[in-house]
Amino acid sequence: MHEPTDKPGPYGDRPSVRPARMSVARPSVVGMEERWSNEHVLSLAPDQASLKAAGKLSAPAPWTGAGWGGGALWGECRGSGRTPYRPCVDLSGPAYQCTCPSRKFPCKHVLGLLLLWSAGSAAVAADAEQPDWVDAWLTKRRQGAEQRAVRQQERREAGTDDAAARRRAGQRALRVAAGAQELRLRLADGVRHGLADHAAASGGWEEVAARMVDAQAPGLAARARELAHAPQEGLLEEYALLHLLAGAYGRVDELPAPLAATVRTRVGFSTGAEEVLAGPTVRDRWHVLGSRDTADERLTTRRIWLRGAKTGRPALLLSFGSPGRAPEVALPTGRVLEAELAFHPGARPLRAVLGTRYGEPEAAPAGPPAGVRPAEAVAGYGEAVADDPWLDAWPAVLAEVVPVLGPEGWQLTDGHSAVPLRRGALPEQALWRLAALSAGHPVTLFGEYGHAGFAPVTAWTADGPAIGLGQ
Repeated sequence: MHEPTDKPGPYGDRPSVRPARMSVARPSVVGMEERWSNEHVLSLAPDQASLKAAGKLSAPAPWTGAGWGGGALWGECRGSGRTPYRPCVDLSGPAYQCTCPSRKFPCKHVLGLLLLWSAGSAAVAADAEQPDWVDAWLTKRRQGAEQRAVRQQERREAGTDDAAARRRAGQRALRVAAGAQELRLRLADGVRHGLADHAAASGGWEEVAARMVDAQAPGLAARARELAHAPQEGLLEEYALLHLLAGAYGRVDELPAPLAATVRTRVGFSTGAEEVLAGPTVRDRWHVLGSRDTADERLTTRRIWLRGAKTGRPALLLSFGSPGRAPEVALPTGRVLEAELAFHPGARPLRAVLGTRYGEPEAAPAGPPAGVRPAEAVAGYGEAVADDPWLDAWPAVLAEVVPVLGPEGWQLTDGHSAVPLRRGALPEQALWRLAALSAGHPVTLFGEYGHAGFAPVTAWTADGPAIGLGQ
C-alpha cells in the first residue's frame, strides 16, 4: 500500500488509506483451494486488450513449472526475451505479481495463467510445492501485513488522550483557517479585476496553491491549481465553488456534523482506515458493479464501486499502489461479496473501507442489475449535489439505454430521455466497442453521472456477463 500523498480524489478524499482489514485477513483453506470459474477470471481483466492478449496465453504451450497450492498459483511464461516472465497469484487476496514490465493489474500473463488454471489444465500441477520465488513473495506480503497491523496498533495507542496530538491538530486547524481566508480574498480580488482576460484570471494560481500546501490544506491547493487550467466558460463556476468551500471552512464549527465532515474532507483532512473501521459498519451482500485503475508516475489508484443487495447503498472502495505494484484490494466485477463496510463520514457518504468478509465473492444473479432511466439518474445526481455541492459525479446504473452518436456527440437514450456521455470518459475506440456491443439494442450501463455527463464503467447485455469498458 502507498503512503499518503497530497493528491485528493474525486470525492474530496485523499489517498491516505492504510491497509484495510481485508488485506491481512486470510480465508479458509477450502476457499483458497477452489478453482475459480472462467467468468470469475474474465471479470478481473482491466480492459479488452488485456483479455485478448491473455487468451493467447491460456494454452499450455508457453508455460513451464506451473502449479498451485497453499493458496497460491504460479508459473513461468516464455516471452520474446531469454528470461521467462514469472506471474504469481495470491488467491486469498487476490493479489498479483509478475516480472513483466506491464503497468496493468492483473497483466496478461497473470490472466493467461488464471484462465489455464480455471480450465483445469494438467499443465498446472495441483498441490505443488511452491518455488522459492513464490514463497519469498508470499512471505514478504505476510510480513508487510503484520508490520502494518503493528503500526496501526501503535498509532491507535499513541493517539489515545495524546495532548501533543490534540495540540498539533489545533495548530493545523488555525493554519488551514488562515489559508482559507487568504484564498477567499484572492478569489474576490480575481472577480473584482474581471475574468474576461482569461490569461490574467487563470494566472498566479500555482503560487496560491503552494501557499495552501504551506497552510496544510491540500484539498484547497488542488482546486486552486485546477483554476489555472479551467476553461473560460467554467471559470466563474470554479471560482464560486472554491469560494464556497473556503467560506464553509471558516464556519465549519457551526455546520451540521455530516456537512462539516464533508467540508473538512474537501479541504484536505483525512481519516485513517482503522479509524473509519472503528465506527459503525454495514453488513450486506455487495454487488461489484465496476472497477477501474488509473495511474500516473507516482501512484496507481483503483476504484471499485459496490451496491448493497439489501440496503441499496452505493459504495466506493479506493486502493493505492506505488508505480509497478498493484493496489491491494481487488474484487471481480459482476460478483457478489458478503462483507461489512464502514463509510467515511460526510453529508453524502460514499467512500467506504472493506471490513470483515464472509466468504469469497460469488456469482451474481443472472442478468443485468436493476437500473434507472436517464432522467432518474439526473435527478439522483441533483439530490446528491444538494447534500455535497462539490460533488462531481454520483454512481448510477442506467437500464436499457442505447448509445447513439449525434451532432453534439455520444448520448445514451431510452427513447424518452437522454444523457450525454462525458467527453474523454472513454477513448473513441472504446465508444465504438460499446456501440458494437449494443448493436442498436438496449444495454445496461454502470457508471458515474455528473454535470459533465455519464462516464460508463461496465456494460451488460440482456443475457450476457458484465463487461468492463476499460480505457
